[in-house]
Amino acid sequence: MSVPPVCSIVDEVGRQCPEPVDGAAPLNLCTHHLVAAHDWVAGDVGVTDTLPSPCQACGSRLGVRYPSGWLCAICEWKVGDIPDEDIAERRVDVVYYLRFGDRIKIGTSSNPRMRLASQRYEQLLAFERGTRAVEQRRHAQFAEFRILRTEWFDISESLLRHIDVLSAGVDDPWQQYARWVSERLALKG
Repeated sequence: MSVPPVCSIVDEVGRQCPEPVDGAAPLNLCTHHLVAAHDWVAGDVGVTDTLPSPCQACGSRLGVRYPSGWLCAICEWKVGDIPDEDIAERRVDVVYYLRFGDRIKIGTSSNPRMRLASQRYEQLLAFERGTRAVEQRRHAQFAEFRILRTEWFDISESLLRHIDVLSAGVDDPWQQYARWVSERLALKG
């Protein structure tokens, strides 16, 4: 009979946490330390949940809860702020591709300037027009390279080829995004 492993956390005086690790735990941490790690990460990346009330900017019920407050998961408007009257007219949903080290993040936003300002990355590789449905298709398409259940992926030839197709003829993804916003406003007349 094997003895379950104990938590790998060592305190400041060198004592190892004696609590057992659940066999299904993704890390060699006891439940107490997994919860502490979750809370620490949630403070940085937020927790997706149902908004306390529909978003005033786009009507979505899906939000991301941070210690500082809620953001709409669709348009990233801060809950409680009064939205600009023309916010829906300027909204262009994009899937973004960010590189940090040897990983690529595939995320989505209708306000990429605000979203990317809150992200840690080294390079914006490309934008692709699309909503969460497109993002989810890309997550499925590159699932074999996905890092656990995050939006981060190991760099692969197929992912780089996809990004090359998206960025062909595009010198600056931000100029491409500005053109999409301009086209949307022109269509509104």
